[in-house]
Amino acid sequence: MSKEDREPQDSPKSEGSEGAPPAAAAAVTAVDPRLLVREEGFAGYWGEFRRKLRSGELGSLPVVVGLIVIGLVFQLNDSAFLGAENLSNLFVTAAGTGLIAVGIVFVLILGEIDLSVGSVSGLASAVFAVLNINHGVPEWLALVLAILSGAVVGVVHGFFFARIGVPAFVVTLAGLLGWNGLMLQVLGSNGTINLDDSGLVAGLTNHYFSDVAAAYGLATLAVAAFFLTSWRDGRRREAMGVPSRPLSEIVLRTAALAVPAYVVAWLFNQYKGLPLAVVIFLGVVIALDFVLRRTSYGRKVFALGGSVEAARRAGINVSAIRISVFALSGTMAALGGMFLASQINAANQSSGAGSLLMNAIAAAVIGGTSLFGGRGSTWSALLGVLVIQSIASGMALLGIASAVQYMITGAVLLAAVVIDSVSRRTQKTAGRA
Repeated sequence: MSKEDREPQDSPKSEGSEGAPPAAAAAVTAVDPRLLVREEGFAGYWGEFRRKLRSGELGSLPVVVGLIVIGLVFQLNDSAFLGAENLSNLFVTAAGTGLIAVGIVFVLILGEIDLSVGSVSGLASAVFAVLNINHGVPEWLALVLAILSGAVVGVVHGFFFARIGVPAFVVTLAGLLGWNGLMLQVLGSNGTINLDDSGLVAGLTNHYFSDVAAAYGLATLAVAAFFLTSWRDGRRREAMGVPSRPLSEIVLRTAALAVPAYVVAWLFNQYKGLPLAVVIFLGVVIALDFVLRRTSYGRKVFALGGSVEAARRAGINVSAIRISVFALSGTMAALGGMFLASQINAANQSSGAGSLLMNAIAAAVIGGTSLFGGRGSTWSALLGVLVIQSIASGMALLGIASAVQYMITGAVLLAAVVIDSVSRRTQKTAGRA
């Protein structure tokens, strides 16, 4: 055998690349960049953080920083701001608007808008009050029917938008006017119906679990659920042969969550205990976050927000998804309306009016949901409504006029939209949009 014949057999080959051309061998031995980041330790994570900032992948960072700044500013001006009573009341007051904002998040992910949620929340509270107080319908049944009324309204909006082709802005603007008029009609000439002080709806924002174990138990449950979910995801990714977070990183993230969770639980116990409103609000946020991120329905919602035509070609029933999203928005508006009625223990002609609509939309956007569609999370509603309610609570403590509050909230909303726009532009430049 000649020397030339022997050379291919004697030449060294990298493991797993036998018989493959150089390009293929390089592809086989390539290492995922995320693994390199973790191998470099703190320096790797810091470099990855800087890369994300440069490429516009900000996530929830701006709103978290904003919350910290707001807390520090108001605490320095009034030490009662971070007190147990004020923070407990802040969370309870935020629940109603926050629930409405959760529904808005779904609509915004589609790249649409729902201007009727304020009127729908007021209509639901009026339906409940008339059924329960004026006609003696049991509270639980009246509550179910009131929430269903919001779902029906949402289906009507979705039908005209998805089937008839009327723009969502026009449909829901008409709903803003029409459902407000229907609410006034349902309430009648009296205009105000007081609810039962000891009833089911009154307890939504007035009931507290006074046992200290309740608040600490909820914090422990949340931390444990986060750790187990992260750990199971890591094991699943390892089994699939894709990069996953090491156990040390999961533990560090869990500890970062545990600190504020137990601090808030401690503050609740310094006042009246764990508010029922907070339990329900967090439960809804977590449940709908699971729907968005872990179900095929959630993936379809995001797909429509990314490109309607692409979603249609992928076999998604565009009309059905759109109608269901508006139905969900109406349902959440009605549920939020029950919490708002609970705060004043009445349904009246001003229910759902004022700045409620703008606050709900602003909460979703400030929290990180994109106005351009395709990006958002139910946690956006939670973070955003905390920003808005913190501003309102701080200014109330300082005795600042509501006019200034509106201006500052408007400025925060504008800043959130600017950050979103710049982030999208930066991601396109970096090739990540």
